[in-house]
Amino acid sequence: MKSQTFPQHRDHLLVLNPNDEFFACLTEFAKKTGIEGARFAAIGAFESSTVAYWNRETRQYENMEVSEQVEVASLSGSIGRSGDDVKIHAHAVLDRRYGSAIGGHLVRGVVYPTLEIFVVDYGTRLTRRMDDKTGLWLLDL
Repeated sequence: MKSQTFPQHRDHLLVLNPNDEFFACLTEFAKKTGIEGARFAAIGAFESSTVAYWNRETRQYENMEVSEQVEVASLSGSIGRSGDDVKIHAHAVLDRRYGSAIGGHLVRGVVYPTLEIFVVDYGTRLTRRMDDKTGLWLLDL
Protein backbone atom coordinates (compact mmCIF):
# COMPACT_ATOMS: atom_id res chain seq x y z
CA MET A 1 0.00 0.00 0.00
CA LYS A 2 1.13 3.52 -0.80
CA SER A 3 -0.41 6.73 0.49
CA GLN A 4 -0.21 10.48 -0.03
CA THR A 5 -1.63 13.18 2.25
CA PHE A 6 -2.90 16.58 1.15
CA PRO A 7 -2.59 18.49 4.46
CA GLN A 8 -4.24 21.70 3.32
CA HIS A 9 -7.50 19.76 2.87
CA ARG A 10 -7.02 16.80 5.26
CA ASP A 11 -7.42 14.58 2.20
CA HIS A 12 -5.59 11.32 1.67
CA LEU A 13 -5.13 8.97 -1.26
CA LEU A 14 -4.36 5.30 -0.63
CA VAL A 15 -3.37 2.96 -3.44
CA LEU A 16 -3.70 -0.70 -2.49
CA ASN A 17 -1.70 -3.47 -4.14
CA PRO A 18 -2.54 -7.04 -5.19
CA ASN A 19 -3.59 -9.23 -2.22
CA ASP A 20 -4.10 -6.24 0.12
CA GLU A 21 -7.30 -6.58 2.14
CA PHE A 22 -9.44 -3.42 2.11
CA PHE A 23 -10.46 -3.32 5.79
CA ALA A 24 -7.02 -4.27 7.12
CA CYS A 25 -5.32 -1.50 5.11
CA LEU A 26 -7.87 1.22 5.84
CA THR A 27 -7.94 0.34 9.57
CA GLU A 28 -4.13 0.41 9.74
CA PHE A 29 -4.06 3.77 7.94
CA ALA A 30 -6.68 5.30 10.26
CA LYS A 31 -4.73 4.16 13.32
CA LYS A 32 -1.40 5.38 11.93
CA THR A 33 -2.70 8.83 10.98
CA GLY A 34 -5.04 9.26 13.96
CA ILE A 35 -8.17 9.59 11.82
CA GLU A 36 -11.25 9.46 14.06
CA GLY A 37 -13.92 10.65 11.63
CA ALA A 38 -13.86 10.54 7.84
CA ARG A 39 -15.66 9.60 4.67
CA PHE A 40 -14.16 7.67 1.78
CA ALA A 41 -14.80 6.59 -1.78
CA ALA A 42 -12.90 4.00 -3.80
CA ILE A 43 -12.60 2.44 -7.24
CA GLY A 44 -10.56 -0.48 -8.50
CA ALA A 45 -11.04 -4.24 -8.40
CA PHE A 46 -11.26 -7.25 -6.08
CA GLU A 47 -10.23 -10.82 -6.77
CA SER A 48 -12.50 -12.06 -3.98
CA SER A 49 -14.93 -10.33 -1.67
CA THR A 50 -17.94 -10.66 0.58
CA VAL A 51 -20.99 -8.41 0.61
CA ALA A 52 -23.96 -8.73 2.91
CA TYR A 53 -27.65 -7.93 3.09
CA TRP A 54 -29.13 -6.74 6.41
CA ASN A 55 -32.15 -8.90 7.29
CA ARG A 56 -34.36 -6.72 9.44
CA GLU A 57 -36.43 -9.62 10.77
CA THR A 58 -33.47 -11.69 12.01
CA ARG A 59 -31.34 -8.62 12.81
CA GLN A 60 -28.40 -10.33 11.11
CA TYR A 61 -26.36 -9.89 7.96
CA GLU A 62 -26.70 -12.53 5.26
CA ASN A 63 -23.27 -12.89 3.62
CA MET A 64 -22.79 -13.43 -0.11
CA GLU A 65 -19.34 -14.68 -1.11
CA VAL A 66 -18.02 -13.32 -4.40
CA SER A 67 -15.22 -15.65 -5.48
CA GLU A 68 -14.47 -14.07 -8.84
CA GLN A 69 -12.70 -11.03 -10.25
CA VAL A 70 -14.98 -7.96 -10.04
CA GLU A 71 -14.71 -4.27 -10.79
CA VAL A 72 -15.44 -2.02 -7.83
CA ALA A 73 -17.99 0.20 -9.57
CA SER A 74 -18.74 2.09 -6.37
CA LEU A 75 -17.43 1.85 -2.81
CA SER A 76 -18.20 4.45 -0.18
CA GLY A 77 -18.49 4.74 3.55
CA SER A 78 -17.32 6.25 6.79
CA ILE A 79 -14.59 5.83 9.38
CA GLY A 80 -15.50 6.30 13.02
CA ARG A 81 -14.40 5.11 16.44
CA SER A 82 -15.80 3.13 19.34
CA GLY A 83 -13.37 3.76 22.16
CA ASP A 84 -9.96 3.16 20.58
CA ASP A 85 -11.36 0.77 17.96
CA VAL A 86 -11.60 1.92 14.35
CA LYS A 87 -15.08 1.28 12.93
CA ILE A 88 -15.40 1.21 9.14
CA HIS A 89 -18.84 1.15 7.52
CA ALA A 90 -18.70 0.45 3.79
CA HIS A 91 -21.13 -0.33 1.00
CA ALA A 92 -20.10 -1.47 -2.47
CA VAL A 93 -21.47 -2.21 -5.91
CA LEU A 94 -19.35 -4.87 -7.63
CA ASP A 95 -19.57 -5.38 -11.40
CA ARG A 96 -19.22 -8.93 -12.65
CA ARG A 97 -18.13 -9.98 -16.10
CA TYR A 98 -20.78 -9.24 -18.73
CA GLY A 99 -22.33 -6.44 -16.67
CA SER A 100 -24.30 -8.06 -13.87
CA ALA A 101 -23.71 -6.53 -10.45
CA ILE A 102 -23.94 -7.43 -6.79
CA GLY A 103 -23.90 -4.98 -3.93
CA GLY A 104 -24.49 -4.38 -0.28
CA HIS A 105 -22.65 -3.98 3.00
CA LEU A 106 -18.99 -4.76 2.29
CA VAL A 107 -17.56 -7.37 4.67
CA ARG A 108 -14.28 -8.25 2.92
CA GLY A 109 -12.37 -7.27 -0.20
CA VAL A 110 -9.08 -8.71 -1.45
CA VAL A 111 -7.55 -6.37 -4.03
CA TYR A 112 -6.38 -7.29 -7.52
CA PRO A 113 -4.80 -5.45 -9.27
CA THR A 114 -5.38 -2.16 -7.40
CA LEU A 115 -7.82 -0.13 -5.34
CA GLU A 116 -7.69 3.67 -5.10
CA ILE A 117 -9.22 5.02 -1.87
CA PHE A 118 -9.87 8.74 -1.42
CA VAL A 119 -10.27 9.65 2.27
CA VAL A 120 -11.57 12.99 3.57
CA ASP A 121 -10.66 13.43 7.25
CA TYR A 122 -13.24 15.56 9.09
CA GLY A 123 -10.72 16.43 11.81
CA THR A 124 -13.24 15.46 14.47
CA ARG A 125 -14.40 12.22 16.06
CA LEU A 126 -17.34 10.22 14.72
CA THR A 127 -18.47 7.84 17.46
CA ARG A 128 -20.25 4.55 16.76
CA ARG A 129 -22.27 2.82 19.45
CA MET A 130 -24.19 -0.44 19.44
CA ASP A 131 -27.88 0.33 19.00
CA ASP A 132 -29.93 -2.15 21.05
CA LYS A 133 -33.07 -1.61 18.96
CA THR A 134 -31.45 -2.61 15.64
CA GLY A 135 -28.38 -4.55 16.76
CA LEU A 136 -26.20 -2.34 14.53
CA TRP A 137 -23.19 -0.09 15.18
CA LEU A 138 -24.70 3.33 14.43
CA LEU A 139 -23.24 6.83 14.47
CA ASP A 140 -23.99 8.59 17.75
CA LEU A 141 -24.32 12.31 17.00
